[in-house]
Amino acid sequence: MGATAIHVRYTMLALSEHHDPGKLNRRLRDAPAATAALMSEIISETCRRFPSMGQTEKTARIERLIGSEAWTDSALALIDLELPQWQVRRIAYDEGEWHCALSRQRELPEWLDQSVETHHVDLALAILSAFVDAQRVTAPSSRTSVPTVPRDVNPLYEPVLSDNFA
Repeated sequence: MGATAIHVRYTMLALSEHHDPGKLNRRLRDAPAATAALMSEIISETCRRFPSMGQTEKTARIERLIGSEAWTDSALALIDLELPQWQVRRIAYDEGEWHCALSRQRELPEWLDQSVETHHVDLALAILSAFVDAQRVTAPSSRTSVPTVPRDVNPLYEPVLSDNFA
């Protein structure tokens, strides 16, 4: 087992309950290129299936890809493992940036599809950014079964008596 795999496993053991998706998106946007540390951070903050015992072959493959610094293949393998219902809709290079679109319904016309689209100067980071956004979109919401009332009440709101007493 390589140092990268150990690093990924160690980071996954140190998972936090509260993650700031905006912080990870900023890290991806500001990173010049993918690194083992960045991949480890993405896996620890977004992946739910990666440590799964039933997916040992796929997780071992991802660890090998990270260890060999095959960043684009690692990103595509993460999508395959974590988001099997999502597919790459489009990868294009335009004016110095890679554009990546992930979709659940690739067969639909683009204007009907609800895809996730990102861009970056580095191909692997464009794909990873789309992966993180798709993970955020598909993450189960932690809503209760009872509706909640918004806590910020508009100060201009005043209740009005609307009964007709005539």
